[in-house]
Amino acid sequence: MIEVNEKQLSSLIEEDRLILYLYTPFCGTCQLAKRMLTVVDETVPETDIHMANLNYLPGFPERWEVESVPCLLIFEKGKLHTRQYAFQSVEFLYKLIKQNGA
Repeated sequence: MIEVNEKQLSSLIEEDRLILYLYTPFCGTCQLAKRMLTVVDETVPETDIHMANLNYLPGFPERWEVESVPCLLIFEKGKLHTRQYAFQSVEFLYKLIKQNGA
């Protein structure tokens, strides 16, 4: 997974497709979600999964209506396509990413 900052994120959102994992470092559920997404990232090498610490993205939660972490956002051409909070399993995340164009 690729860690991004606020400046990088604004340009990435405008690309054809962006998969963004949002977390905070002291969130235990976020750490589990990261391990699950790392497995998915390795099984889908043609797709980049980006990650960002929500603590360093002022205004981002309000703009994209992020209510909690962990959160997986999938953007298509600058528009939010999918918002997922429940990281049910590696298989669930794999299917979610594959059905959204991976």
